Amino acid sequence: MKVYAISDLHLSFGTDKPMDVFGSHWKGHWDRIKEDWYSKVSEDDIVLIAGDLSWAINYDEVRKDLFEICSLPGHKVLSRGNHDYWHSSLKKTKELLFNRTEYVQNNAVVIGDYAFCGTRGWMQKDASYTEEDEKIYQRELIRLELSLKEGAKTGKEIIGMIHYPPFEQDISGSPFTDMFKAYGVRTVIFGHIHGLEPGKSQFGDITLDDTRYLLTSCDYLDFRLMRII
Repeated sequence: MKVYAISDLHLSFGTDKPMDVFGSHWKGHWDRIKEDWYSKVSEDDIVLIAGDLSWAINYDEVRKDLFEICSLPGHKVLSRGNHDYWHSSLKKTKELLFNRTEYVQNNAVVIGDYAFCGTRGWMQKDASYTEEDEKIYQRELIRLELSLKEGAKTGKEIIGMIHYPPFEQDISGSPFTDMFKAYGVRTVIFGHIHGLEPGKSQFGDITLDDTRYLLTSCDYLDFRLMRII
């Protein structure tokens, strides 16, 4: 059983928002991801997708995007990103998932030797940070701990998933990284960051307190899955 990761797919089969408006390197990006996926992933393998699955804003618009993802080989573990406006409840989302596709929200998804835990996260504090941001930040910390507590109950190795970078802008620790450390999480994937040269950023592979943080935005991975286990 191998574990792969990718994030920020930004699919738009139910909407009209092609990603190549952000650069020619995005042209046909989903076809490139699928080609790599089929070449690597067996039915027993796992693929983690840490948010920004779709540009959809409701469940009608997201159906085709989720169908594309669910139809692919392997176990799929999804979590929320800041652009996943379509997601309003775990129950409604799970009704659209099939073919060994799971969603992380206040829970742990257990497959084989691993428990997958996480949350969306939120922006780190800067000059634009507001009181409302702080409320969201604290709520996301609560959601992360709920998920990690469920993972800890299983006795399995926990793999973390978070959409926003969980560390501070100077790549120092944060309450999110402290929480991952407290639960003994050794590997965490994150996304959200775009426009970096594939494989060549200081944000791509960071170790803090013995936890490894891996950037899995699909453009940073040159639209290929990253094997993390």
